[in-house]
Amino acid sequence: MIDVSGLRKHFGRTAALDGLDLQVRPGEVHGFLGPNGAGKSTTLRILLGLIRASGGRATVLGRDPWADAVVVHRDLAYVPGDVGLWPNLSGGQIIDLLTRLRGGADPQLRRQLVEDFELDTTKLARQYSRGNRQKVVLVAAFSRPARLYLLDEPTSGLDPVMEAVFARHVERVRAEGSAVLLSSHILSEVERLCDRVTIIRAGRTVQTGTLAELRELTRTTFRVAAGGDGAAPVAAAVLGSLVGVTSLRTADGTLEFDVDPDRLPEVLAELARLRPSTVLAGPPSLEQLFLRHYGDGTEGEVR
Repeated sequence: MIDVSGLRKHFGRTAALDGLDLQVRPGEVHGFLGPNGAGKSTTLRILLGLIRASGGRATVLGRDPWADAVVVHRDLAYVPGDVGLWPNLSGGQIIDLLTRLRGGADPQLRRQLVEDFELDTTKLARQYSRGNRQKVVLVAAFSRPARLYLLDEPTSGLDPVMEAVFARHVERVRAEGSAVLLSSHILSEVERLCDRVTIIRAGRTVQTGTLAELRELTRTTFRVAAGGDGAAPVAAAVLGSLVGVTSLRTADGTLEFDVDPDRLPEVLAELARLRPSTVLAGPPSLEQLFLRHYGDGTEGEVR
């Protein structure tokens, strides 16, 4: 569905992409991750045929997205994360306009999506909140079947209930055999939906694989207050000796560390014996992950 090899894009002397590789297979949801400035949006613009690559190779649905943009867009749906709509058109008119560009909506599917996303299509776009503007483009994208969906931060502005609706429709199009390229900064969303993930940094591919292969994406981050004077060094020594505990660091009596998912029971049992005063646990943020595993790498980068 997408085959990118050695992709390069320069804006003057600045390299936005510097040899990027990306492959998306039929029937998969592929996560596209990277810190701000990594080159994700530049990649999507090239795949959409909006800008021309400086070098390398990119094909979308077997075609050159720059030379064959009109043909490619017949089987492609795109959702941006920052939506601008025609202020004097209603949500329904905008959905109809956008879907007609690809041959028109499936009426039954359109009705179901409007109901699922709880969208009032009679309101003018200027009356919509950010979340409702996002719903308009999601309904438009999913109202006509496509072979490929390019989704750039698609849940921006949505509440958790609507995020669940979005996830359900992503799973629906995957079951129908379509491919999805999902650019997101929400690790839980990626973990729930994606079959494989490509991580990029400074315009290059850092890693690609399944979430099981990229174990750092599924680790749990712990922040633990040791619970007494002199307790932190003891706790650090105990926890640091456990298999599956990584990136252990201490500061002012507080310990932070990551745990592999299959080692959680042993770590939790050891924490209970140590009797800490406070335990906070959750997935690492994408920013933490990049700082921890790949460095910040932000200088001179272009989004």
